[in-house]
This record gives sequence, structure tokens and C-alpha cells, in this order.
Amino acid sequence: MRIIGAQHFGGPEVLAVFEAADPLPGPQEVRIRLRAAAVNPTDTTFRAGEQPLGELGPPYVPGMDAAGIIEEIGEGSRWHKGEAVMAIALPRGKHGGAYAERLVAPDDSIARIPANINLVTASTLPMNGLTALQIIEKLDLQPEQTLAVTGAAGILGNYVVHLAKHQGLTVIADAADKDLELVKSFGVDYVVERGDDVAKRIRELFPDGVDALVDAAVLNEKAVAAVRDGGGFATVRRWMGEPGRNIAVHLINVYEEYRSHEKLDRLRQYVEEGILFPRVTDIYPAEKAAEAHRRIESGGVRGRLVLEFP
Repeated sequence: MRIIGAQHFGGPEVLAVFEAADPLPGPQEVRIRLRAAAVNPTDTTFRAGEQPLGELGPPYVPGMDAAGIIEEIGEGSRWHKGEAVMAIALPRGKHGGAYAERLVAPDDSIARIPANINLVTASTLPMNGLTALQIIEKLDLQPEQTLAVTGAAGILGNYVVHLAKHQGLTVIADAADKDLELVKSFGVDYVVERGDDVAKRIRELFPDGVDALVDAAVLNEKAVAAVRDGGGFATVRRWMGEPGRNIAVHLINVYEEYRSHEKLDRLRQYVEEGILFPRVTDIYPAEKAAEAHRRIESGGVRGRLVLEFP
């Protein structure tokens, strides 16, 4: 099979096509013939060598989001050949990343794709969707409480906003001028201008601060000031700051959701019910992964880039 990976860490140019033996599924595992793998910012930090690897050796294969057709099943698997599924993959795990023609996945790391979207679109859902669900669960807000979201125009922010509105929260989101109409279309209650002074702008609306903030823009201490005393702050890049004021800092780690079939299936239902809306910006042949990485690192991508395997 073909895999897209790197023999050593570096810029997008280190990504290349390699040949590897087809993996075999073990007990309660399946092998998926991939059709699509989404490209996420975390893929670029993995490729650049900015993540701990343990004993993992080359080629280093990025990718946490995948969708395809089950072609082999291991002993005791509850799945069937021919089912169209989406999967979360762990580049640092034993089965490797999703930039591959074939991926072995445990039974509980996959779910059926939503009936109303195709495999390419479904590949953008698992990692960011599971991250958004983890955020909402850890913040544990009640209807009508206030949630601010930085980086709302991105896919993670998009999903957090939709889940928060579904839960009955009052949502404040940031947006640059070019993203204003997009963010408004998510159904947010208030929009503030994006920037380093976003906390000040939020406080102008809520002088006592918001009940919680999701920092998808990774502003860290520049954003936490918007949170009320005793509120919650969700960091997706493991910010280790001490904001004081009894603010609870929640470290979000989607790796904890690798075996979260029930949550993945909930995401499927949310898409079918019109609660979540995956967005694909562009599709690249898998061998052009370097181009996709350059584009995502240049910033401003609103939606997911996807690698397609014929």
C-alpha cells in the first residue's frame, strides 16, 4: 500500500510517498481502505517534529481523520466488510496515522459515516468533532450560561459553537472582518472583533466575565481575562498558565477519545440532524500532501483540506 510520510522531520517538503506492507487487523479490529484523510494543523506539528514520539521510528505518518470502506475484519469484530466508516487515527500509536491507503482501527475508534454526506466530507469530522464534544463535556455548562469561543471561524470553533447552541448556551464568538458573515451564520448570539484584545471586547458585553471560554485561537493569557471568577477555560494546546481567580483550566486532549465509538456515533447523528455542518474547502490527491500542508500553514483556511486516495 501507499503511505504519505516523512523519513525525518522538517517542512512540508519532507512528505513523500512510500510503499508499505498491507496491515492486518487483529481481534476486534478492522482494516479500512481509505478514500479520504483530512489535513489538520496538528498534522503539521507532527511532521515538524514538535510532538513527543516515544520509540516511534520513520517513516512518520501524519493524520488523525479518516474515512473509507471496511475491507477486512479481525476475529470478533462487530463490523462488516463493505461498511462506509469514519475513524480517528493516532499517528503516535501502533497503527500509525491516517495518510495511508489502508488503516487498521479498533472496533470502537470508528463509526458509520452520516447518511447525508460523502466519504470526503465525513473524513473531516472525527478529530475536531470529538475535541468539541470533550470541551463541552469538561466545561459542563448549563443552558443560558455564557460561552466565548476564540478562533470561531475554524472547524473546531465551528463545531463548538454549534454544540453549545444545541445545549442552549449563550455564545460569544470572535471574527475577523472577512469571516464575519460566516461566523454569524453559525447562529452565535454576539460577535466581537478578533485580535489580541478580544478579552476586553468580551468584557464590554459582559462586565463580570463569561462563564467559560474555549481558546481555539490559542491566545492563552490574552483570552483568559474574559472569564469570570470561578469560570472555566478550555485550552487545546495544553497552556499551563495560572490565571488565578479560581478559574479552572481544562486541558483538552483528543487522544483520550481514541476509543469513543459512542461519541463518534453521536457526531454522525448530529450531522444527520443538521446540528453539525462539516466544511470541505479543497481536495488534494494524496501524493500532493506537501501542498496541502503549505496551504494550511499559510493560514486563513476556513474549512478542511482533504487528501483523497483513489
